[in-house]
Amino acid sequence: MHQGTSRAIEAQWKGFVGSTVLRQATLECVDHARAHGITGWIADDRLLGPVRPIDLQWIATEVLPQLVVVGLKRFARIEAIDPLNKMLIGQAQETAQQHLPFELQAFTDLDAARSWACGYVDATDTSR
Repeated sequence: MHQGTSRAIEAQWKGFVGSTVLRQATLECVDHARAHGITGWIADDRLLGPVRPIDLQWIATEVLPQLVVVGLKRFARIEAIDPLNKMLIGQAQETAQQHLPFELQAFTDLDAARSWACGYVDATDTSR
């Protein structure tokens, strides 16, 4: 967990995980966010992969609405290294972003993502 003007949780993927592990770990992070008043989320997807479209759909329909209830304000995603994952996750984020009350931002730099998710950097800052 990181703390700035707001609290942020960081989920770092270290490689391929099956649907069951991905979903279980994600829900554990949501529970942690709920219990600790988290308003920022950092998803380090650099090494995640490959992600199945059905899992991305599950995140959109099951997880993101829970994050709204938790009170999330900023969701920072570190882009995947794998080009296909980067594209699929990016498309899912673009679609979800239209329907969510919190900000979603893609990053290539982990420190910049942490700063933004913790509220240290304004969303309009383009120096990332």
